[in-house]
Amino acid sequence: MVAHLLRLKLALLRNSFRRSPWQLVGVCIGALYGLGVVVLLISGIVYLNELEAGLANQILVAAVSAVTLGWAIIPLVAFGVDLTLDPARFTTFTLPRRKLAAGLLLSGFIGIPGILTLVLFAGQTLAWRQHPGIAATALLGGVLGALMCLALARLTTTSMARLTGSRRFREIAGIVAFIPVILLGPIFATAAQGMDAVFELLPQAVLVLGFSPLGVFAALPGDLAAGQPLLGAARLVLGLVYLVAVIWAWERGLHKSMENPMAPRTSSKAVGMGAFGLFPSTPRGAVAARALTYWLKDPRYAASIVVVPLLPVVIWFAAANTGSPAAMLVLGPLLGILMAFSISADVSYDSTAFSLHVLTGVRGVDDRAGRVLACAVIALPVTLLAAILPPVLLDMGHMLPAILGISLCALLAGLGVSSVASARFTYAVPLPGESPFKTPPGAGARMALVQLATFGIMGLLLIPSLGLLVAQVLTGNQLFGWIALAVGVVEGAVLLVVGIRLGGRWLDARMPELFQNVAMNR
Repeated sequence: MVAHLLRLKLALLRNSFRRSPWQLVGVCIGALYGLGVVVLLISGIVYLNELEAGLANQILVAAVSAVTLGWAIIPLVAFGVDLTLDPARFTTFTLPRRKLAAGLLLSGFIGIPGILTLVLFAGQTLAWRQHPGIAATALLGGVLGALMCLALARLTTTSMARLTGSRRFREIAGIVAFIPVILLGPIFATAAQGMDAVFELLPQAVLVLGFSPLGVFAALPGDLAAGQPLLGAARLVLGLVYLVAVIWAWERGLHKSMENPMAPRTSSKAVGMGAFGLFPSTPRGAVAARALTYWLKDPRYAASIVVVPLLPVVIWFAAANTGSPAAMLVLGPLLGILMAFSISADVSYDSTAFSLHVLTGVRGVDDRAGRVLACAVIALPVTLLAAILPPVLLDMGHMLPAILGISLCALLAGLGVSSVASARFTYAVPLPGESPFKTPPGAGARMALVQLATFGIMGLLLIPSLGLLVAQVLTGNQLFGWIALAVGVVEGAVLLVVGIRLGGRWLDARMPELFQNVAMNR
């Protein structure tokens, strides 16, 4: 039974590559990226051989504990990362519980994350390569540690299934998980400044982690290197007890969830017309209301709104470290481009709901204008504030007209470009209700090319306004700033109208093909 489940996972993985060439390309790119990270980390492990054995052991235990903790937590917010062997699909089969659990657990190694984790943990042997006995112990600890990662991931996802199955939890968790991604630079910089304090606390932290499920297997080689084989044997027994306990708890939870599957939660509440009561009863108004509802309730769009308060923090942090407060002036144009770019995949995000536009015969220009209007309700005030406040607060009011012109051009022209892009290109995106961070297989390469081209075009369209800003800085003549304001507004408005009309024309001509592509990308 276990072997059959592993063959099934391999077959599903192999067949997924045949669905689309882009799928294979995306998986290969993801695998190469992950492999590059693993190779970089293993290179650091090789260097640990030059350090004192105690310090090398402390670093390994801390690093392995962090990775193991990530395996336990990340699946709770990264919904739907790997559902090829979803336990819910085996509910109607009379399979032995223990064999099913063993097959599902070991199938975690048939996939990029599982394989890379196993390779990384097994690479601990390179830190002890001058001592064959210790290296063999490190290899055993690495394999058991990787198995502990998979077991903890299964346990947390199974035990929290009822909570994570709530749509409200997925929305909140998705947004909260996005915050550290945006603040990654300040977090790393702050951590780097406190490295001395970290190393002071490292011995005490490792002492605790070495007896916890997170780092117990990683601490085994350190015991042998310190000449304490009895402690190492006791730690191995403790680790095996932890592993068996985690697998047993997951198996019990799996059995319970399959006997009493979670029923989908529905709500019968209806509160007014929502956004549909704010717009006129026209095709454009209906599309705008529907799109604005996405902005307010869909976590995939909410991720774009989260950027608004976080991006000023990132730019301010960078400006403070470089000693150049004028860097805050890029906030307006940058937010304008990002907010405009957020609707560049609107058709893809619609998924099968795009059939409403196909069946009702909505004109392409009305579809494009409605989506732009919904985005502008949020993006225009945000862009105006981001363009006006930095020059005023930094006492650089003479730069305000040029910055305002560039920001408005970035937003308006960007909305025009996005209106064309979403009518011409589609790619696989997270489905409604899924995590906004999920990258469907095969989406990576096509998504990267389309997004890079869209961003590049938006940047090129800002050259006239940027040139006038440079002229103002070089000459000190504020007239160039006012000209930049006029040029930015006029250029942005013209490109917005052109983008809506051109995108609407392409939408009218390709609506059936677009719907077919969206259905295939599911």
